[in-house]
Amino acid sequence: MNLILSIDQGTTGTRSIFFNSKGEAIAKSYNEHEQIYPSPGWVEHNPSEIWNNALKTINGARKIKSVDLTEISGIGITNQRETIVAWDKNTGIPLHNAIVWQCRRTAEYCDELKNEGFSEIFRKKTGLILDPYFSGTKVRWLLDNSEKVKTKLNEGSLAVGTIDSWLIYNLTGNHITDYSNASRTLLFDINSGIWDDELLEILKIPKHILPEVRPSSDKETYGNTQTIFNHPIPVAGTAGDQQAALFGQNCFELGEVKNTYGTGNFMLMNTRGNAIQSENGLLTTIAWKIDGEIVYALEGSVFITGAGIQWLEQGLGILGDKSELTDIMNTLSSTDGVYFVPAFVGLGAPDWDPYARGTIIGLTRGTTRKHIIRATLESICYQSEDVFQAMRKDSGIDIPKLRVDGGVTNCSPLLQFQADISNVQVQKPLELETTALGAAYLAGLAVGYWENLADIKRNFQIDQEFSPSMEENKRHELKSYWKKAKNRAKSWINN
Repeated sequence: MNLILSIDQGTTGTRSIFFNSKGEAIAKSYNEHEQIYPSPGWVEHNPSEIWNNALKTINGARKIKSVDLTEISGIGITNQRETIVAWDKNTGIPLHNAIVWQCRRTAEYCDELKNEGFSEIFRKKTGLILDPYFSGTKVRWLLDNSEKVKTKLNEGSLAVGTIDSWLIYNLTGNHITDYSNASRTLLFDINSGIWDDELLEILKIPKHILPEVRPSSDKETYGNTQTIFNHPIPVAGTAGDQQAALFGQNCFELGEVKNTYGTGNFMLMNTRGNAIQSENGLLTTIAWKIDGEIVYALEGSVFITGAGIQWLEQGLGILGDKSELTDIMNTLSSTDGVYFVPAFVGLGAPDWDPYARGTIIGLTRGTTRKHIIRATLESICYQSEDVFQAMRKDSGIDIPKLRVDGGVTNCSPLLQFQADISNVQVQKPLELETTALGAAYLAGLAVGYWENLADIKRNFQIDQEFSPSMEENKRHELKSYWKKAKNRAKSWINN
C-alpha cells in the first residue's frame, strides 16, 4: 500500500497525515506548540519546536498504521503562510523566533510606507495591501532589530522564508518556496511571477536571502529527504494553508468558493487566470501554479474566529468544553442583543483596521455567559458574511454555494446560522482535513500518485448541506446591528 504524507503546519500546532489513493486520512498525529507574546500585539513561535513537532507527528502517524518508509510515495507540505523564519543556511540554526502572521509589530512601519505613497504599487504588483499581516515588513523588522540576523547577512549565510521553506530546508537541504506562499510576502509580483526588484528596494531586502520559487506541484520535486528518514522520499508539493484547502475542497472551477474556520477564517474564490483587483477590501493572491499555469484567487482573511473560542476557554474561563458550543447554539435562540467583535489584533478583510480592538456591546443584567458564547460564535459568521458580500461585488459572480472546513464546522448550528445570515447553501465535505488533503493532492499529482484533477474529483463527497431558512427582514436587522457593533470596535480608540 503506497501512501502520501502531508505535513500540515498551522498556527497552533503541526499535524501529519497519511492519505490513501481515495483521499482518505488513514493515520494522523498532532502536536501543539507554544504561543509566545513578547509585547502586546506581538506573536512569535519557536522554529525549532515546529520542526521537532513535524518529526514527532510524522513518527506518531507512522506508528498508528505501521507505515514503512518505502510505502511513502511523496510528501506534501502546507503551512501558516505569512509567518517568517530566519536561519543560518550553513548550520540550519534559527536566528530568531518566527514572527507570526498575527503579529502587529510593523503596523507603524506600514503606516509610514502608506504615507510615503507606496500603497498602490504594492497593491498593483502583489494583490495585497500594506498591512503588518504580510511577510515583507516582518523581514525588514528582523534585518533592523536582530543582531544575529545582521551578522549572518554580513557573513553571507542568511536564509529567510515562510514556514514551508523552513520545513523544505530541514527535509531536503534546499531553500525553496512555492508560488502561493511567495504571493503572500509583499515581495512577489503575482503578474510576472518573480521576486520584484522595485519592491525589494523599497523594503531594502536583499533578494539572495529569499528562497527559490517553484510550482506548487513540481514533477522535478523540491528534493529528497536526507538522513533523517534513512530513505529518500520526494518532497513534491506545497501550498499555503488556505490555497491548499481550496485545492482540497476541489474548487477547481471559476467562481467556486471555500471558507476555512480555523484560528481565523479564510475565504477564497477561484478566479482561474484572472487576477481580479479588489475594490472592496479583498486580496488578490496566487492559488497555485501547476503545469505552467498560474491560477489566481480572491481572498478575505478574518484574523480571529476560532481563536475567539480559545479566548473564551483560556482567557475568560467561561467555556469548559467545546462540545458545549452546539448545545448553546441549539438551546439559546439568540444573543438577546449582545454582539462581540473579536478584534484582538485589529480587523482583517474587508476593513483592514490594525488599530481596532475587541468589543462586547449590548450587555444587560440579563446577559449570561451563554449569551457571550453564542455572540462569539455568531461573530464568526458575521465576519465571514462581510467577506462573502465583498467577494460577490468584486467578482460579479452570484455564489450559490459555500464549501466549508476547519475545526469550528463540527458545530452544525453555526453552519446553519452561516447559511441563514449569508443566504447561501453551505456544504461540508466528508473529509474535513481538506488543508492537509490539498497538500497531499499537490504532491501526489507531481509523483503520479493521482493522474489528473478528474482523478482527484472522483473521490470528493459532500457529507452535510445547510440551506438558508431565515426571513429576509430578520437577516437585514441582524446584519445592521452587527455593522454598528463593528463600527464601535473600529472607532473607540479615536473617540
